[in-house]
Amino acid sequence: MSSPAKTLLLGWGNPGRQDDGLGPALARLVDGGSIEGVTVDTDYQLQIEDTAEIARHDRVVFIDADRRGPEPFSCRRLHPASSVLSFSSHSVSPAALLSLTERLFDRLPEAWLVGVRGYRFDELEEELSSGAKENLRAAASYLSSALRFGRLEEIPPTHREVRDEC
Repeated sequence: MSSPAKTLLLGWGNPGRQDDGLGPALARLVDGGSIEGVTVDTDYQLQIEDTAEIARHDRVVFIDADRRGPEPFSCRRLHPASSVLSFSSHSVSPAALLSLTERLFDRLPEAWLVGVRGYRFDELEEELSSGAKENLRAAASYLSSALRFGRLEEIPPTHREVRDEC
């Protein structure tokens, strides 16, 4: 019997900005299930240093709040940025991190982007909106099951490739 793929859940966002905290909340919630082979990391934003941890895994699931995406959440396959890699000290996309991971470590794990639909982002408050909490529960149920069975799929189904963050 083969061991499960080593999966990194990388949730980012600011829990002090209402629904912007959905990424870390989902990563922590799924981690609570203690799924074999799953490592969780959360932060306020993605950073270039994340490439070292990404390179140590077979699969990475980037998780973020989504202001305009479908309800309750989306899950899409992610590919490295095909354009010139660009970033600043305050902004780096998941696709750029994949590209950089491939360049620096000669590793390209399977990658997914989960966007959980949020509604309130503008106030300084450490509470998710009621709609975001419902979406979070739906996303956690899907992601926990998908990771246990080792199969993620596009939700909603689509044929387009996603090359940037939510």
